[in-house]
Amino acid sequence: MSSSSDNSLLANQLPISVDFPEEQKELRESITETYKKTASAVNTKVNGFYLPEETGSFKQYFTPNDSQVNRNVYRKTIDFGALPNAGVTSVAHGITFDTSSTLTQLYAAATDPVNLLYIPIPYASPTLANNIEISLDATNVIITTGSNRSAFTTCYVVIEWLKN
Repeated sequence: MSSSSDNSLLANQLPISVDFPEEQKELRESITETYKKTASAVNTKVNGFYLPEETGSFKQYFTPNDSQVNRNVYRKTIDFGALPNAGVTSVAHGITFDTSSTLTQLYAAATDPVNLLYIPIPYASPTLANNIEISLDATNVIITTGSNRSAFTTCYVVIEWLKN
């Protein structure tokens, strides 16, 4: 097994084994420290839930001018439905944004279940008409296609943002 000497990569990793002291006081201190490291490592892992409601992603962003204070990232997954036939489709996202909100991630993936085709969004193609754009405004997620993509009947959009 390999390990890294880069401390920034080890910041939220747990040791594979721990040797606990036999003396009661040292044992208590060692268990307390191990618990703190475990809680910190678990609590800073990214949330694997992609839900149709606002959830914490457990990602954190620095605060400008104060890198010691982190800000929480929130996530919501939108069931967008089918992609449009060479046009624009908007779906309400139900998120309340204000002037202190900052978008950190916006992406999607679509599925054509008949032909078993899968595409990421945004989608870039050497053929200009095949490109797919995704954007967001205060109310809606907007997907624009330059060609008929209506065979892609399932599309999930992931939005991640900061509230402050």
